[in-house]
This record gives sequence, C-alpha cells and structure tokens, in this order.
Amino acid sequence: MKRLLRLLVSLCIIGGLSTVSTGAVDKKVAFTFDDGPSGRFTRQLLEGLQEREAKATFFLCGYRMELYPELPAEILEAGHEVGLHGYSHNSMIQMSRETLETELDKTQEFLYELTGKRVKLLRPPGGEDSELLRQVAQEKGLSLIHWSVDPRDWATHDCQQVKNNLLTEIEDGDIILMHDMSQSSVDAALEVMDELGKEGYRFVTVSELLFEKGEAMEPGRWYRKRDAVE
Repeated sequence: MKRLLRLLVSLCIIGGLSTVSTGAVDKKVAFTFDDGPSGRFTRQLLEGLQEREAKATFFLCGYRMELYPELPAEILEAGHEVGLHGYSHNSMIQMSRETLETELDKTQEFLYELTGKRVKLLRPPGGEDSELLRQVAQEKGLSLIHWSVDPRDWATHDCQQVKNNLLTEIEDGDIILMHDMSQSSVDAALEVMDELGKEGYRFVTVSELLFEKGEAMEPGRWYRKRDAVE
C-alpha cells in the first residue's frame, strides 16, 4: 500500500495533476548502522550523508574500532550519533552479569579513549532482550534501541532488493536497521534517502527522532520507533 501511494504521488507530480509540494511535509526517520566501523564502506557512507545533509546513528563494535580507531571521532565530528554494540559482537543474553558488565564497560571506555565521549545508547547484537540486560543497561545509564524496519541488508548483496524492502516499509517515525558493512547496503541507504527526500522526509539521529516531544529517553527501556517504548 505504501509503495502504491508513492507511485500515485509520483505519477501525479509528473503529470502535473497535483499542486502539492512533496517537500512541504516534514517527516523524520532515523537510519541506524550496526557492526562497524568498516573502513571504506563507512567512509563512503559518511561522504554520502554529508552530501545529502543527512544524519544517522552508528552502533559500533569495540573489535571493529580497534581496526579503524580514527573513524569513531570522524563520525561524531560529522554530526552523527554513536551508540554501543558491544566489544565482541557476542550474544549479550548468553552472558553472565559479570561478563556483560565487562563487555559494556570495555566498549564504553575504548570509545571514550578514542573520542573523549561517553554515550547513552545501546543496541545489543541481534536486538536480543533479557531482564538482566535491561537491569545492567539501566545501571549503566544506557537506553536500548531496537528498530521498526529491517530490510535484511545483512542477508543479501542485492542493492535493489534492499531498496524495495525499505521503500515498502518506511513511514514517518521509523528507526531503520542497516549495516555499513557492504557496498550494496551503503548504496541502498543513500538511494532510498534520495527518493524519500523528495517526499519531504528528513534523516535524523535516533536521539533527535525520540526527543521530538521533549521527553528524555530512560535508561534500561527499549525504543523501537517514535512513540513506541517498552
């Protein structure tokens, strides 16, 4: 249905049947990128975001930051947002409390060492949830960020398929899961931004999307999209 509506709008514009400006409506979504940084793909993404005046949120892994220690600071300096994705990318719900605390503290401290910043967002690998994870996140002052759109860019290198998945699902207020780990993912994200930008969408960080109503995020709670809190 969403794709049909977009097609009808496009046809009306092309045929001169509508006087409504597609850029007049201020709709916001938050693109998020997991598992990085990844070197050239992350850099390509940052360049593309800058060209489009778009912002995004990056959930970084500690072991990846070891490989590209300059990139976390570059991401922040470009005005984007950073959150934790663990150090090892191992399942957090399989960890003991001690191991989980170490995993989060080690990632946070390494990020601080690289950037001088401590962050307040956490996305566990796979978006997995447990009562222990919520408790530890609350104690560490971390809000948990899930997603409302998953184009499964991690499962395919078909850029067109990822684009179709995104355009079918995205609506105002969504948090979108992606990965800056392949050419197809980066290309799909940027091309979708180009299309949605014509419809009045703006691309913001998770915090900007969720702070829209002036309500601060709470540590230990899950956020899946704007107005969707657990």
